[in-house]
Amino acid sequence: MLSFGLLALGAPPARAGGDVTSGLPVPRFVSIKTDRVNVRGGPDKDHDVAWIYTCVGWPVEITAEFENWRRIRDSDGTEGWVYHSLLSGKRTAAVHLKSKTDLAPLHAKPDAQSPVTAQLQSGVLGSVKSCNGTWCRLAGEGFDGWIEQNRLWGVYPDEIVE
Repeated sequence: MLSFGLLALGAPPARAGGDVTSGLPVPRFVSIKTDRVNVRGGPDKDHDVAWIYTCVGWPVEITAEFENWRRIRDSDGTEGWVYHSLLSGKRTAAVHLKSKTDLAPLHAKPDAQSPVTAQLQSGVLGSVKSCNGTWCRLAGEGFDGWIEQNRLWGVYPDEIVE
């Protein structure tokens, strides 16, 4: 992520015609669709760009919708507004650990006693294949296995993903 500073963010002003939303649940996780996504201080192009995402597939949480704009939050808790077509419904997750030097074991099966197939660092990105509420099957470059769900940013605790 390329950071150009952050703007104070608030609720969008009310507009004539009312809110038009996707009808999908809010909050929900999605991912960044392109390699350059402008995040703005408000829900239109008149607002300044607060920062730019440059990582395709990075998971973000939609926390609000206003017309064709989505307020998103990233793993650092930073929020801003993105045009809806720059987001993908593809579920991804990033390994999220207390310390950048910690490693999360990736298992062959959704069981702590199953063989460890890899050790993943904080920030490793993968596609969420499924989650059973405790474990998620995560696949990425050079790995595919099961990780404890609470070690990921991009899925909710106890969430089932099929």
